[in-house]
Amino acid sequence: MTGPFWINEDDPSPIFPPVELALEEPNGLLAVGGDLSPARLIHAYRHGIFPWFNDDQPILWWSPDPRAILLPEQLHISRSMHKLIKKSPFAITLDQDFEGVLRACAAPRRDEVGTWITPGMHQAYLKLHRMGVAHSVEAWQGDRLVGGLYGVAIGAVFFGESMFSRVNNASKLAFIHLVRQLRHWGYGCIDCQVSSEHLHSLGAVDIRRAEFVRLLRDFIDRTEDSAAWQQSDLVSPANRSTASA
Repeated sequence: MTGPFWINEDDPSPIFPPVELALEEPNGLLAVGGDLSPARLIHAYRHGIFPWFNDDQPILWWSPDPRAILLPEQLHISRSMHKLIKKSPFAITLDQDFEGVLRACAAPRRDEVGTWITPGMHQAYLKLHRMGVAHSVEAWQGDRLVGGLYGVAIGAVFFGESMFSRVNNASKLAFIHLVRQLRHWGYGCIDCQVSSEHLHSLGAVDIRRAEFVRLLRDFIDRTEDSAAWQQSDLVSPANRSTASA
């Protein structure tokens, strides 16, 4: 293949080409076009593909090689983070303000212009959230949302999408609590998509795409009760003004 696969917007089929056909440069670009329907998004995640594009681009679908992942049992918490957790600076909740997290993640970052969370992406992930597929983790100081992240949960795999912090370490602590919760629920893998120093410091590693696809086969069809996200032992919003992280 000399270029990415083209998906007609009117094609209702969610099928993608094999991820092995993704380009080496830019790394992982597999397909262009299509739509952001729940069926297409879920099919994409199940096969190791995710959308990422700017608001002046068509929909771009990626499956990079290598892939950054974190196995829940390999979470690394530094000594300084252990000390911070003991200080209880934040209350952590699940799925209490998904749209608030989505808006915060979409806000322009320092020294950046625009956002990849376009209005179409915003609506697409809201639909997934209402279906019980997309989830958020929130970090609070009183009633103020100061950090968090969101992603997609299918089977025993959590696909991380984006995070934000308005206070130092807020998103990092939200992520640590999420990983602990996912381990408790028996999740096998957290997809971090693309590696970063921040993720590596928490225990993420880079693996070959073929190995990631094998992990998906192992974990993607495991039964996961989406109600667990509403019944978790993380704090409720009613207690967040006084609860600890």
